[in-house]
Amino acid sequence: MLAIEVIYCPAPGQVDSVSLLLAPGACVADALQASGLMQRHGLDAGRVQAGVWSRVKPLDGPLRTGDRVEIYRPLQVDPKEARRLRYKRQRSAGAQKAGPQSGP
Repeated sequence: MLAIEVIYCPAPGQVDSVSLLLAPGACVADALQASGLMQRHGLDAGRVQAGVWSRVKPLDGPLRTGDRVEIYRPLQVDPKEARRLRYKRQRSAGAQKAGPQSGP
């Protein structure tokens, strides 16, 4: 039997995890179906992206014992845009802390 863990994070800071024992030869789709996470969170099996240990895998990808299957959420914001926004916030916060410059 293959010992597999299936993980889904429905929101930041929330984790739903299921440990499974699957028959040898099981694939990613088998783990997703057996976990019940797809049904519990109302995810569409045809549109979900999943991976094993942070690497995207096809749904027919084979599993090995000890694998962690992860169900990925779609990105809310482009990572590059999020980085730009963080930089702008940090820069404006730094300018506010410095306050007005006084001369000699």
